Amino acid sequence: MVSKTSNILAATAAVAVIATASASHGAEKIPDTQAIKNVVLVHGAFADGSGWRGVYEDLTARGYRVSIVQNPLTSLADDVAATKRALGRQEGPAVLVGHSWGGTVITEAGIHHNVESLVYVSALSPDAGQTTGQLYEGYQTPPEFVIETTPDGYGFISPDKFKIGFANDTTDADAAFMRDSQVPVNMSAFGTKLEHAAWRSKPSWAVIATDDKAFDQRMLQDMAKRIGAKVTEVAASHAVFMTQPKVVADVIDEAARKGAVAAR
Repeated sequence: MVSKTSNILAATAAVAVIATASASHGAEKIPDTQAIKNVVLVHGAFADGSGWRGVYEDLTARGYRVSIVQNPLTSLADDVAATKRALGRQEGPAVLVGHSWGGTVITEAGIHHNVESLVYVSALSPDAGQTTGQLYEGYQTPPEFVIETTPDGYGFISPDKFKIGFANDTTDADAAFMRDSQVPVNMSAFGTKLEHAAWRSKPSWAVIATDDKAFDQRMLQDMAKRIGAKVTEVAASHAVFMTQPKVVADVIDEAARKGAVAAR
């Protein structure tokens, strides 16, 4: 006799298989002739590469080869080195994608010869000779986003403010896990001047989360305008790279399809 629990488990597994098959079936496969088939994803502060899982699954279903950088968040130089290490392993041109602090990283690392286009996902985009911290001048960070700094100079998002400040469109359980597994960033990295600005020579796209509480919305819009990015807005929190994976993947797909011909 089959138990009720077994029936429930079987039904749940079937639904998961159907959902996965539907997602894969719905993704448009990239043509064999497409020049850019590689994507490199760079996470920001307070997070790690696992947050890209939904974007990864969407893009790989379309036929992209996706690599995810694990930033140490110990310095800009260390994060750029980790990104360049991943770029060096690409077999051909790539789209380089950064979320939040990851935008600073791709701005510096994006001069790599394998990078054809850039995607900024609610991300920072300093200029050469500028620090990341200088981008904030003249703007007001929303009060929901509170950083606590340790005696050795590393920043964490305040546990009490994590969900509302970083991931307000996730479940309480997911936000709690992200809060308790957050990766601190060396705050001195925000005072490091960039040597290069890849967006000056490579086409850029930007995804702006309209409910992002980590940045002043004017700041996000002004950064995108300055770098000449094609902008896609979506109702989402700062965790847009996790909560709106299809929107983000669609923009990356466009950057891959059009990046080579849109190069400045």
